[in-house]
Amino acid sequence: MSDNDLQIAGDILEVPHLLQPPREHPTTVADFVGLARAIAADRFQWEHLVRYDATTRWYHRLRTGQGYEVWLLTWVPGQGSGLHDHGRSSGVLTVLEGTLTEQTLTGRRVLSAGAQRVFAPRYVHQVVNDAMEPAVSLHVYQPGLTEMPTHTTCEARRQQSPVTA
Repeated sequence: MSDNDLQIAGDILEVPHLLQPPREHPTTVADFVGLARAIAADRFQWEHLVRYDATTRWYHRLRTGQGYEVWLLTWVPGQGSGLHDHGRSSGVLTVLEGTLTEQTLTGRRVLSAGAQRVFAPRYVHQVVNDAMEPAVSLHVYQPGLTEMPTHTTCEARRQQSPVTA
């Protein structure tokens, strides 16, 4: 038997185990990435809400769902988050406009419009707008964000170092 011997007869959509019922809320990492991409692509949902504040980062909770939140943030040149984590929440960061730089204890990554970063709970990083133009980002947190502890570089290094006896 070769690969060419496999054929599908009839309507494949009638095979019940191949049909997945649509989910009301995202539940997997892929679902949350897809949610962020869908919102990013639909500028009508967020563009009219964008505000810039020269004194502090501006943010707006765009949506909540079963066990998650979606936030819209803006960054004028020079603004940053400081070194932090998101407690027990994991997340998806999507750059909607402009460029942001993510800095961790092990390096830095420049994120341009369309870039996405998925991060686990207690992931320590900071995000900064190092560019000369404002930036807009979308953040999906699951579960919803309840804490955002700040860190010093030394403290964060200690947390990431293995404990030895």
